[in-house]
Amino acid sequence: MKTIDELLAEGVAGKRVFVRADLNVPLDGTTITDDGRIRAVLPTIAKLAEAGARVVVASHLGRPKGAPDPAFSLAPAAARLGELLGADVAFATDTVGDSARAAVAGLADGQVAVIENLRFNPGETSKDDAERGAFADQLAELADVYVGDGFGAVHRKHASVFDLPARLPHYAGYLIATEVGVLKKLTTDVQRPYAVVLGGAKVSDKLGVIDHLLERADRILIGGGMAYTFLKAQGHEVGSSLLQEDQIPAVQEYLRRAEEKGVEFVLPVDVVVAPAFPDLKTKAPAHPTTVAADAMPEGQMGLDNGPETNKLYASKLADAATVFWNGPMGVFEHPDFADGTRAVAQALVDSPAFSVVGGGDSAAAVRILGFDENAFGHISTGGGASLEYLEGKTLPGLAALED
Repeated sequence: MKTIDELLAEGVAGKRVFVRADLNVPLDGTTITDDGRIRAVLPTIAKLAEAGARVVVASHLGRPKGAPDPAFSLAPAAARLGELLGADVAFATDTVGDSARAAVAGLADGQVAVIENLRFNPGETSKDDAERGAFADQLAELADVYVGDGFGAVHRKHASVFDLPARLPHYAGYLIATEVGVLKKLTTDVQRPYAVVLGGAKVSDKLGVIDHLLERADRILIGGGMAYTFLKAQGHEVGSSLLQEDQIPAVQEYLRRAEEKGVEFVLPVDVVVAPAFPDLKTKAPAHPTTVAADAMPEGQMGLDNGPETNKLYASKLADAATVFWNGPMGVFEHPDFADGTRAVAQALVDSPAFSVVGGGDSAAAVRILGFDENAFGHISTGGGASLEYLEGKTLPGLAALED
């Protein structure tokens, strides 16, 4: 695929450059709680603006139902982008209507505009090729060149990700080039030992990547809500913890295959439990206790790894040369259940391994828990995209950037 450096060498002064970014930031009302994704695309936008391009930035945010919804407006993201750029950023209140056309027409060389949430238009996410294509045609009228830099969306066959690049000269931005380069280090010529840490709520979300990694990883550490399905598959009671009964046969098969292939599966040896899920708004004390993973009481819910598990996992990461981590170890948003996630993050900071934090909640946790992002090899902006890449799937947004 062609890169933004090739585009810059060709010259962009006066050209309208459509940047498909990922500004899908978490919001508390209109307040951005983590601006990592905006900062990640900043080098691409800034470089184009410096070179005299008229930059049109587009993104989705959340899951609106194909119609405008103020709760999912990109206005806060546009304002934050302007603060980071140190320049005024125009904001269009629609995607391809009068406001968008006026905002783009009003750009001078080196200026930036953000158009409203792409998912306010049903054509963005439509399963119908013609409807999606019609929206892509309208977006194409706003630009002369396309730059794909929204890595968090490249696994989606959406109009702005898949169809629009076919209608314009297209290039990969700095973020996508970096993300793909990092993921190649996790799939080809991997430095060993290669350890993978998987957490999050549901084991069903990780089936594909577990299946793929059983052929590649040396050890797989399991935490988060998905750990309780693994523990149940080993015959342990898990109280009222999150459990996917229908996935137990698949998990048992993975454990069998891992033993057969010599891949080490590491599960919690102790867990932090409470009678109910904690209140994440008030952060009220949840009265946690720590119990052995094979002796969870009835009526108690597992919500984090215990201290012995934290020590065990740190030891399993200490000698790794490559680590991929996707998914928190517990309900890290509550102080009573953040230690497991904090322990994995600290283990990666302490390890000499090339460490990749695989986007989503893991990336948010690293920042929320106060870690220096530069202490990790790479923090991905796309959890789902990273997982699908590691599963060996073709990602529509990357395929669309190939010539």
